[in-house]
Amino acid sequence: MAAARSWLLPAAVLLALGLAATAFVAPRPAAPARADTLAMRAGGEYTGFVPDLQRRQLMNFVLVTTAAIPVLVALGCYLWYFVPPVAGGGSGATLAGDQDGNPITLDSWVKSHKENDRELVLGLKGEPFYLISTADNIKDFALLSVCTHLGCVVPWNKGANKFCCPCHGSQYDENGKVVRGPAPLSLALAHTTTTEGKIALTPWPEKDFRTDLDPWWKV
Repeated sequence: MAAARSWLLPAAVLLALGLAATAFVAPRPAAPARADTLAMRAGGEYTGFVPDLQRRQLMNFVLVTTAAIPVLVALGCYLWYFVPPVAGGGSGATLAGDQDGNPITLDSWVKSHKENDRELVLGLKGEPFYLISTADNIKDFALLSVCTHLGCVVPWNKGANKFCCPCHGSQYDENGKVVRGPAPLSLALAHTTTTEGKIALTPWPEKDFRTDLDPWWKV
């Protein structure tokens, strides 16, 4: 019995030392996983698919569209600036108005204007037309004051006996026929008449008496 006890004591000491040694040994670092192993763990062969690709494409599309809209608008306005203006017309007579929009009577016009005077009035579609005075009346046509180049209002130069555009130098004779470019066309025409003593303008659908051509303006 004493011999068995003497053998068990050293065995117990050795076992305790062995457990203590394993408790203080640092664990071995795990081997780095290979890319193909990770791909296989993810559920199959790696194909290069990016989960957020569609979202990124959508964001790129939104950014490009947002930037393109103001650019296209600015480009359209720039191109529209170079489109020659088209004169408007009306289906019937329009009373000529002063700067406040009040109708103008023929009597008051004749009293306040001399022969060959030209002054702007509000005419068809509210656009500015020149009335041309005679000794005791007005001529049977009025001239739209909008330059056919880029739409500037053309003033009458009494000294030169011409309409001279201040924007790009276009010139028109006393009847509004273009005599110097860059304006490509003559000033638009309208008929003048009287309605109950008031001056009125009506569209001019027939040929232009200055060029013997069909009107370029809408009627």
